[in-house]
Amino acid sequence: MEIKFIGTGSGKTSLKRYHSSFLINAETYNLLVDAGDGISRALIRQKVPFGTINGILFSHLHPDHYSGLPSLIVQMKMSERKDSLDIFCHESHADFLKEFLYQSYLFEEKLGFKLNFKPFEQKKKLDISAGLNFIARQNSHLEPNTRLDKSGRLSFICNSFLIRVKGKNIFYTGDIGDSSDLFLFEEQKIDFMISEITHVSIEELLDSFRRLKLEKLFITHLSEDDEAQVSKLSYQLPSAERRKIVAAFDGLNIKL
Repeated sequence: MEIKFIGTGSGKTSLKRYHSSFLINAETYNLLVDAGDGISRALIRQKVPFGTINGILFSHLHPDHYSGLPSLIVQMKMSERKDSLDIFCHESHADFLKEFLYQSYLFEEKLGFKLNFKPFEQKKKLDISAGLNFIARQNSHLEPNTRLDKSGRLSFICNSFLIRVKGKNIFYTGDIGDSSDLFLFEEQKIDFMISEITHVSIEELLDSFRRLKLEKLFITHLSEDDEAQVSKLSYQLPSAERRKIVAAFDGLNIKL
């Protein structure tokens, strides 16, 4: 089993890093987690053929996490994909994503492959393939925005995930609101955590690493300032921790 970081940048577009996304290779299934602006180019840069992606899992609807979907589907069509594509999203996001593709003139009859929308509910395990499943829980990332929606049309669901692959538990924080979201799955044995750093401090991440007794912590969603802070901290850590706390970079491959 392998994790490949496709993009490790923050919401701010960068020439050094693509927006945050990673690929889980679970032997018989390749799951892309988040697909923001520029995802097609990022996949090409990491030499990931479009046809090898079996499904996409979305955490929430900020553009740096979902807006690359139409262009990615276009690239799959142009590369003559035949296999169906699974799209995993929260049940409150499914109709919007379908309309988003429709308004992008992406009609399934002309794609040459089937789109399987598989909406999930929070706190309910969803099996993807043999040895690969996940549970979603809502974090507080979008809560401050609820007062701005006067129409009541928007879903403010933002998910963190516990992804189980071949007996290993991976906690992907997604974008979070504050450090309390780092402990959404505290009652579970977590082997690896993939965490953003934009909305929490490096000190808070270090505290969660120790409290959760993680095998490894991978830090992503990095701005240039974040990168400098993580690099500076790494020199101050004991050598045993230094090897277990990794500032992810585009193209990083991890065998688990």
